This record gives sequence, C-alpha cells and structure tokens, in this order.
Amino acid sequence: MAFRFNGNFDELCYPFIYEQSWLCDFEVVTDELCALLGAAISHMDDSLDDLRADLERIQPLAFHVNGSIRGRLAVSEADLQWLAARLQHYREQVPERLNGFVLPRGLPPVPQLHMARSGCKKAIRLMVRLEQDGMQVPMLLPRLCNLLCNLLHVLTLVVNQRRGLIEPAFVSQSYGKPVGGEQPA
Repeated sequence: MAFRFNGNFDELCYPFIYEQSWLCDFEVVTDELCALLGAAISHMDDSLDDLRADLERIQPLAFHVNGSIRGRLAVSEADLQWLAARLQHYREQVPERLNGFVLPRGLPPVPQLHMARSGCKKAIRLMVRLEQDGMQVPMLLPRLCNLLCNLLHVLTLVVNQRRGLIEPAFVSQSYGKPVGGEQPA
C-alpha cells in the first residue's frame, strides 16, 4: 500500500512528499542545499563580507534549481557565467591550495560549505536518475550544480586561508601510486 495524503495539512510537509518519482528526492536535496547555504551565510564574520555577498546571491539559485524541473527553468546561462567568474576570482586567491585533495576541516562556515558541496553532488546524481527515467532535465541544471560544487570547495579553501588554517592533505590509497612504492606487475 502506497502512502497517501489523509487530508490533514498539518500532517503534510510538502505537497509531493509521497511521490514515487526521484523528482521529489531532487527537490528535497535542493531544499537542503538552500538551507546549508543559509547556515553558511549565518556564520560569516566581517572578514568574509565578500563571500557572504556572493553566497547571498547564490542561495536563491538553489531554490531556482529546485523548481526548474517540475516548473519553469528559473536559472540562466548568465547565472552560470557569473558563477564561473566568481570561481575564477576565488581560485586566484588560493592557487597553491588547488593542487591535490585535502581533508575537509575548519570552523563554521566551512563545514556548512562542505555539506552544501556534497548537496550539489547529490542533486546532480538525482538529475542523472531523472534523465534515465525519461524526464527532461535541462543540461543547464547539472552544469550549474557542478560549477557551484567547485565554487563551494574553493570557498572553503579561501575561508581557511584567511583564518590561517591549512587543511591536511589527503593521499588516497585506492588510486595513484601503490602502497609501499610497489610497481604493478
């Protein structure tokens, strides 16, 4: 038996919550993304005013992405271009930190930015599933979420650099050089 709305709106958190489609999951994930961006903004101190201003412009984009599959496409190529410019701007501030992987660490808003970055990946994966299920997903949406994911990662590096924190490097034992320097046969 499928779950159904019983008519009591106090017992319904979202009109599409009982849908069987991946679309509702996508909308829940992008809702969480918007909330995480809001949490990051609330942790910005005065030394991060430029990042706060950018995140205040980015946060509504998460809700625009949210409704852009079920409703009208609410993001544009101009939004992508702006995000790309901001990514380049912040990359220029941390060029030496962009070589390799780091363990995600730092005081707020860094954890919230990392969780939002992960939320972008979840949204992209759900868009892949929706597309596989035959739903039309404008390519602009996964492009935007990929770009936003990369921007959020760079913002964590910028925040930590401004605070004097250097993230520990992460070297995967699953990829790259074999453990112990052994060469594959």
